[in-house]
Amino acid sequence: MSDTNQMPREEGIDHSLSLMREGYMYILNRRHSFNSDIFETRLLGKKAICMVGKEAAEVFYDTEKFKRKDAAPNRAVQTLFGKNGVQALDGQDHKHRKDMFMSIMSPEGIQNLTNITKIQWKTALNKWEQMDKVILYEEVKEIMCRTACQWAGVPLEEEDVKKMTKDLAAMFESPAAVGPNHWLGRNARNNVEKRIGELVDKVRNGELKPPEDTALHRFAWHRDQEGNLLATNTASVEVINILRPIVAIAIFINFTALAVHHYPEEREKLESSDEKYAQMFVQEVRRFYPFFPFVAALVKKDFIWNGYKFEEGTLTLLDLYGTNHDHEIWENPDVFSPDRFAKWEGSPFSFIPQGGGDYFMGHRCAGEWVTIEIMKVSLDFLAKRMEYEIPDQDLSYSLVSIPSIPHSKVVIKNVKRKV
Repeated sequence: MSDTNQMPREEGIDHSLSLMREGYMYILNRRHSFNSDIFETRLLGKKAICMVGKEAAEVFYDTEKFKRKDAAPNRAVQTLFGKNGVQALDGQDHKHRKDMFMSIMSPEGIQNLTNITKIQWKTALNKWEQMDKVILYEEVKEIMCRTACQWAGVPLEEEDVKKMTKDLAAMFESPAAVGPNHWLGRNARNNVEKRIGELVDKVRNGELKPPEDTALHRFAWHRDQEGNLLATNTASVEVINILRPIVAIAIFINFTALAVHHYPEEREKLESSDEKYAQMFVQEVRRFYPFFPFVAALVKKDFIWNGYKFEEGTLTLLDLYGTNHDHEIWENPDVFSPDRFAKWEGSPFSFIPQGGGDYFMGHRCAGEWVTIEIMKVSLDFLAKRMEYEIPDQDLSYSLVSIPSIPHSKVVIKNVKRKV
């Protein structure tokens, strides 16, 4: 066997608490102290490898070397992902289930979503014009919940909107939480899984007929490779895998509002430029601001990479935030500059706000197109279609809290639509 290098290693019994205390900076901090893109530590009582950068992303998304099944810690499964969802599958099973997701992401499907988003923003704007102040993050979560349910074919009564929004948000606001907030997230998931499961059963017994191109219809009738319908609960988890991430885009939209406010010269460019600049702006928001800190996988079988030995079963984390702020990939990564995307070559491994790799074959997030289109509609409203004031408030955000949201959740007032 060839010689291997000793991987830099963090001393100590367990560093899970440090990970929670340092949040988005945990891997980056150690990258600097070890002067290495890779190091070994201990998390949740087990040996773990942490990696950052483009090369690391390329190997991390090599499905010969890593698998997703059982990689996410149980608390994330209980709140964020749900059991038996697409994130936990590998190989052909993953590809087959992923194709189910991609089938609703057709150009027509995305166009329909964009239209729904526009209508929901207009409706919200009517409401905001009557309000003394608007807490943007809370309001946008509701816009996103209405949009997601409508697009997915999930019926939503007006009196249920607040509860559904709260439950879907609790799933992504709580995976890193401990104590009461974690249980809130767990409880929220159970509520929504039960509710969507009942809808799946109604679709199957003919009581409910959502449009055929919606997630609820497609997933209810999806058959696995053996030709069987998905278990009701699995179908429910997968419908939630459409709803939850759309509501989570509220985080990016909040940062979009922050960027429009903090960079007035960019706002001027947005007002006079075409859609290409809006796309660059949205991509820079996704690169610059914190969203998901890292993704997890398990080593599939022993291998050596860059002289380092990876042993079967080892938990491995890829730093998303760190890779999007990597000096080797990005010039002045801590500067907000949409222009950097004018000449960007589109590597699936250097820009990974929601994970990397190829859409169809790999584990790249199927919802990325959805995110970008919804953000473009939202940016259009925030920068061009409405006037509002941003009163004094705490617009700072933490790189420790996961997910990170500006402390004041961006309060706006005197909202008026532009004529």
